Amino acid sequence: MKYCANCGNAVEDDATYCSRCGAPCGRVKKPSTLKVIAEVFMVLGCISSGWALIPLCWTIPMTVKYFKSVKEGRDVSTGFKVCSLIFVNFIAGILMLVGDDIED
Repeated sequence: MKYCANCGNAVEDDATYCSRCGAPCGRVKKPSTLKVIAEVFMVLGCISSGWALIPLCWTIPMTVKYFKSVKEGRDVSTGFKVCSLIFVNFIAGILMLVGDDIED
């Protein structure tokens, strides 16, 4: 039996997330270099669309969702990657689409 590093709750040895707080308990993969570069370009996409209020309504939430997904080690859908390519930043979208193929 192991314990959650976040809340101290006892968790099963094969558990990947704590049942109490939801924190990851297993080995968490470091994000690849391409994912980190994609994060940078997502932020640059938000900054470049900062002059117009309407685009910020979707670029900021998409950037936050991508950051959370990378931090938690979850994959994002192909639709999200394509929408990022079209609406947030072209380079970030390409890196997201190509990055999974290169890492495996």
